[in-house]
Amino acid sequence: MLGHLARRLGRMQQLSAGLKALRLQQLQTSLETIRRISTLSLWPFSSQPRDFSQPNSSWSPEMHKAYDHYNALCDTDTEKRGPWRKLPSYNRSIKYATGGIHLSKLIQAKARLFTRNVKEQGATFEYMVFVNKEEKRCVCVFQAGHLLEGAPGHVHGGAIATMIDTVTGTLAGFLSGPIMTANLNIDYRSPMPLGSVVLIHSALDRIERRKTYITCKVTSTDESKLYTEATALFVSISVGHLFGSRN
Repeated sequence: MLGHLARRLGRMQQLSAGLKALRLQQLQTSLETIRRISTLSLWPFSSQPRDFSQPNSSWSPEMHKAYDHYNALCDTDTEKRGPWRKLPSYNRSIKYATGGIHLSKLIQAKARLFTRNVKEQGATFEYMVFVNKEEKRCVCVFQAGHLLEGAPGHVHGGAIATMIDTVTGTLAGFLSGPIMTANLNIDYRSPMPLGSVVLIHSALDRIERRKTYITCKVTSTDESKLYTEATALFVSISVGHLFGSRN
């Protein structure tokens, strides 16, 4: 009887060891599969969100030329970095925060930044922002897509206002931290044809406690034509304010 029990116990131990080995092999296979999938652009848990300000096939030669000009001012060597820096552009503002790409899947996951919510490249807002922290100013290269029409053949004034708010807000946020728009004054000087590539120049006017004042002008890429002038006021806020906290 004891011998029979010992043999059964031995077989059970062998079976248990076999199952453990199988589970370990399955785990290793699963980890290898995850490693391979994580290298694909469709992997949903990537720590690097997509930068929408990178060149794409919809860009005109003029857009590429302006991009190359300002990008050449940005030194990628961190030890020799000059005052100019190209800022990334994501489809949600929350992705700029540490761990933001994961938070964006938990907090209003369907939300998208207004200027980055159309999948068709070149259809709406194609732009990138270069900031000069020493001079407290930035330049945006903007190409207006065919879905931004207002008057026939020309860019809608609201689309221009959107870009002015975006660029001035980017500079204000870069200098002052979390902010929200309090006031935006715009003077439209010339109509802007659809497909135009323009420069949006923004500069710090002054900072008064929680208020950041920014000036802005929109010109042709050679700066010979003035399309729009604007001033903007932004108010600093706490991050908690964005999520309903009043403290």
